[in-house]
Amino acid sequence: MTANQSQSALSPHSSRIGIEEVPKLSQFVKRSLQALFSDAASAEAAEFLKQLTLETWNKEKMYERLASADTPETLASGVRRLRREVLLTLAAKDMTGAADFEEVVSAMTALAEAVVDRTVSVHAKELAKRFGVPHSPLGVPQDLLVVGMGKLGGAELNVSSDIDLIFFYDEDGECRATEQFPSARKIISNKEFYERLAKKIIPAISELTWEGFAFRVDMRLRPNGDSGPIVGSSEMLEEYLMMQGREWERFAWLKGRIVNGPVFASQEEFDIQKKNLWDIVRPFVYRKYLDFGAISSLTDLHAKIRLAAQKREASALTEGRNIKLGRGGIREIEFIAQTFQVIRGGRNPFLRERSTLKALSALASEGVLAPEKAKRLSEIYVFLRNVEHALQYENDQQTQLLPEDEAQQAKIARMLGLKRGELLSCLSESSEYVAARFDEIFQTKAEAVSEDWPLGWESGSVQVLPAVADLLRRKGFADCEGLAGAVLNLMSLRPLRLINAGARDRMILLVKKTLDKLGALELKEDALISKDLLLERYLHFLEVIAGRPTYVSLLLQYPSAAERLIHVLGAGKWAAEYLNRHPLLLDELWDERLSQIDDYTPVDFSGYIERTRARLADIEEDDQETRMNLIREVHHARLFRLFLADLAGRLTVERLADQLSALADATLELAMEESWKTVPGRHLERPNFAVIAYGKLGGKELAYASDLDLVFIYEDDAPEAEKIYVRFARRLINWLTVTTSSGTLFDVDLRLRPNGESGMLVSSLESFKKYERNDDGTGAWLWEHQALTRARFSAGDPAIGAEFEKLREEILRRDRDPSVTAEEVLKMRERMHEGHVNKTDLFDLKHDAGGMVDVEFIVQYLVLRYAAEYPQLVNNFGNIKLLEMSAEAGLIPKEDALETVKIYRRYRKVQHEFRLNSPSLPVRRPAQEYEQDVERVKSLWQTVFGDRAASEISGTTEG
Repeated sequence: MTANQSQSALSPHSSRIGIEEVPKLSQFVKRSLQALFSDAASAEAAEFLKQLTLETWNKEKMYERLASADTPETLASGVRRLRREVLLTLAAKDMTGAADFEEVVSAMTALAEAVVDRTVSVHAKELAKRFGVPHSPLGVPQDLLVVGMGKLGGAELNVSSDIDLIFFYDEDGECRATEQFPSARKIISNKEFYERLAKKIIPAISELTWEGFAFRVDMRLRPNGDSGPIVGSSEMLEEYLMMQGREWERFAWLKGRIVNGPVFASQEEFDIQKKNLWDIVRPFVYRKYLDFGAISSLTDLHAKIRLAAQKREASALTEGRNIKLGRGGIREIEFIAQTFQVIRGGRNPFLRERSTLKALSALASEGVLAPEKAKRLSEIYVFLRNVEHALQYENDQQTQLLPEDEAQQAKIARMLGLKRGELLSCLSESSEYVAARFDEIFQTKAEAVSEDWPLGWESGSVQVLPAVADLLRRKGFADCEGLAGAVLNLMSLRPLRLINAGARDRMILLVKKTLDKLGALELKEDALISKDLLLERYLHFLEVIAGRPTYVSLLLQYPSAAERLIHVLGAGKWAAEYLNRHPLLLDELWDERLSQIDDYTPVDFSGYIERTRARLADIEEDDQETRMNLIREVHHARLFRLFLADLAGRLTVERLADQLSALADATLELAMEESWKTVPGRHLERPNFAVIAYGKLGGKELAYASDLDLVFIYEDDAPEAEKIYVRFARRLINWLTVTTSSGTLFDVDLRLRPNGESGMLVSSLESFKKYERNDDGTGAWLWEHQALTRARFSAGDPAIGAEFEKLREEILRRDRDPSVTAEEVLKMRERMHEGHVNKTDLFDLKHDAGGMVDVEFIVQYLVLRYAAEYPQLVNNFGNIKLLEMSAEAGLIPKEDALETVKIYRRYRKVQHEFRLNSPSLPVRRPAQEYEQDVERVKSLWQTVFGDRAASEISGTTEG
């Protein structure tokens, strides 16, 4: 079977059967038609089936059908007849291609909900006639909360499925007579009432009568399983989950959903009772931190399930292939989705989907799974579920076994519009793909590690230092004693003594694997890092995460993440220190989106802002620290993701700077929104306030650790406006700069505001305009207008931003005296040089003559000098583009401009690489490597500034 044929087979309803074939393929349909028409092959039966294919069943229609069944007896008959009709309809429509998978599972889910809801209502009212209505101590009517688990909870019920139910009520109390039920003859507790009710509901739904059954009911997922109480209170559930809740129950509860409505309580009261239950369940399922430790639990659980399935398939009593529990089956797809949800869902509410298909889609959109993998798994999931339905249509049995009998296989294939060979081939390819993805995620193949470690090293005993040093020597390290001391220091840390034995064993295994991997690593001759330094950084990082077993689990479970960690730590000091400060970023090392970020990725952070707002909505408004932490974490994660793309060589320096600048703008917008909410006396929903960026952010040339040069402007006629916005600016600065448990965002520099450090923290738009225009000689200096060449609206009120941009254009397009302008620019260049004297023989890429600052000053001068005549120069396109535009306008020689562009781009790349290893040191390199570049930049400088530049050039060359 070719790949195209396989893909076609996965497509639903590729070539379905005619209506007359349905009774021949399904014993259930045949028996049902015989009961109705005596002859299943009659024209009347065929017409009946044909009419069924025109039916569409939804919840409202089902409720309407059951509305008149208001006694246990009439309801028992009504739900069974309804089920038969719905199932007949779905079988006919599905086999003939008139219904797709979504319609089938939606209809079955709706049927189960209608049956459960109506059964609860009828039987609860019957009991209330005898005992009254359950109430809380405060007099609030209490209702039974029926939690649908499994496929019912996920709204993806199959056509012959059990329904997994758990019964709860919110509060203990007693029953009492009400106006509707005034004849209570005996007072009983809420617990007893609901125990009686549960014992009526289960047989009412599942008992086999001459009309069949509605649904088989499975209660084994309740707390303590078969030995647990049949119904429990919210308080009981909370205590159970806190004290006894097991890892596998987190995965079960992930799909939990209340599937009935109120009987005695109002809708508002019922919603509160539902919320109380979910407030207990949510933190049990979704932890606040990234929970990679859950992987090992699910791996163990799945191994047991797969082994049991293999035993069943191999037994003499069972002939067939289990498409649900077997290798590469439905369960493995569900496990893949659920594992990622449990790991990340606590931090990302977008992943909290109960449906498997919706979960896979969310995992793709959130970057947890590559879109092509999620799409393929979704297609296979639908295909396998369709096969499951075909197996169950055959005889209305809950089976997932594809029989070995060829005739039976051909019949199942025919229901799906396939030939037997096509079905088997597609099943084989699908299961292999699923199993491969499952093995990728769960790392089912064990890796061998060296076992020649000396006895006692795991406890950090200094007595084994010589033996550990010898081990490191054999692995090719140089400073063996120093590194051995670091290994033993790691193992003796207090956090490792406090964690459980299993977590400690995982750390021991990780250290062994790390040393094996780094020992076998062959670095290039020109590598900027040695194996010793790389191991030193790795051990230091392990010290940081020593008390966080979930991170250790991640590195063990995902060798690809461990490999990326080596690359990150080897990339430079900045990256290593950044990861040490923010170990949460380990999560990014296995993010499927990493390979999707490159130079063609749009510089658009609107989605980033909206998704962060949605996540903030999940946090209490007054929980400021958690909200601050979230903004820091999403910022750090996106920045680190960009760094990983940069490390992989997929981003040029300019495109990286564009992305980092846009990220800063988006983060400023979010920080403004959040800090404004905390300002006392605020008088507007949103502030009339704008953040203006200067310097690197203003020029969209931001680097990883750049400060933000900011100016704050407001326009507001309110009497207290200035006081409010000063207070707001202080809070915003605090939001940006304060260190929380999730680190900091930015360092902020406000010295470019009007009148510098002696000026007001915020300026009204009018006063800012007055200062920049300087009509009275007390405002902005020319160097401040020079700074405007790299300024732009960054965040806040767009109207104020537009006013600023108009003012900026007005100022930059002024007619200026060429001589005075050049003289002032050269004076500023000289002052900068005096502040960055280079007394070495090395070339300072940024500040020495012929370096980056000279190129930037050339551009700034050209803008100030010529923007009046060439308005296109006002555009804040960055130094490279503005040099090219100046050449196109004939302001500088084209060849000189293009060469300077190449040189400036090279300078930035070298500066970028240098700062990764030495973030706080000046970028200085051997002067002879840059002699030609320096002369070329000096030549353009001379061309632009003429003879007046001679003294400045000679001055900046010295030292």
